[in-house]
Amino acid sequence: MGAKLIPLRYWYWALAVVAVMAAILLLMGRNPICTCGTVKFWVGEVNAPDNSQHLADWYVPSHIIHGFLLYLAGWALLRRWSEPGHRLILATFIEAVWEVVENSPWIIDRYREATIALGYTGDSVINSISDVAWMMLGFGLARRLPIWGTIALGISFELFTLYMIRDNMTLNVLMLFTPIDAIRTWQAGG
Repeated sequence: MGAKLIPLRYWYWALAVVAVMAAILLLMGRNPICTCGTVKFWVGEVNAPDNSQHLADWYVPSHIIHGFLLYLAGWALLRRWSEPGHRLILATFIEAVWEVVENSPWIIDRYREATIALGYTGDSVINSISDVAWMMLGFGLARRLPIWGTIALGISFELFTLYMIRDNMTLNVLMLFTPIDAIRTWQAGG
């Protein structure tokens, strides 16, 4: 039989974490929704002003992989001392903190100077909320899938987005911390 469902009380705490994150982002001056005035489910153009402003974009697989990795870390480090619900709250907290940091002027500027995200202005609040929800989906998938299935899905996501947009979670992290001109040129299509 598969993993038991996480009791609702843990989901309420995780949602409270997301609400606090949204409030912080609003206080930081982030736009609640796209300045275009609409909320779309999918935006497929990476270098468009709508990217990172709606519910889903090409970086959804990265956030699902965040869920895989946060589930793995929680399972490996905390399984003897905590329930899956506690690990869900911790994973949500870590992802929410990342969303706040990612939308700070320091990281936005870093993305502009070190990656191909030249016009990146940060996420809308609804996009950040959605990104955390995608992470939660990844966390849930990692709880349910066999290890080999989670690894295969993560590798597939990385290869698919690498092929489709010349970017993925691995390159995003690499370029954020150690920019490589050859990769930046390749990502720009040159």
